[in-house]
Amino acid sequence: MATQPSKTLETFANPRPERDFEINMECPEFTCVCPKTGQPDFATIRITYVPDQICLELKSLKLYLWSYRNEGAFHEAVTNQILDDLVAACQPRKMTVVGDFNVRGGIHTTVTASYSQN
Repeated sequence: MATQPSKTLETFANPRPERDFEINMECPEFTCVCPKTGQPDFATIRITYVPDQICLELKSLKLYLWSYRNEGAFHEAVTNQILDDLVAACQPRKMTVVGDFNVRGGIHTTVTASYSQN
């Protein structure tokens, strides 16, 4: 059976919850659809977080990001939605999501959304 996009984010127990450490992930092949033109938008999504009790599982993250391929979303909205969903899934101490979108119409857009427990 072929792997399918999914909004389900899986997690696993943090192997060192007593220590702050940073996890960095990058998805250079993110795509969504411009809600105005219907054209694809391409981006690199960078996720940096300090886990608390649980960590994000990478395959489910890949399938989650893949689920945006046919969804219409503005750059600002999709970057913030990804942050909201990831924070809800793993309750990190802090997290930053950067959406670095390819040039469209002569404009390069980078959106940064951050969360902190404090």
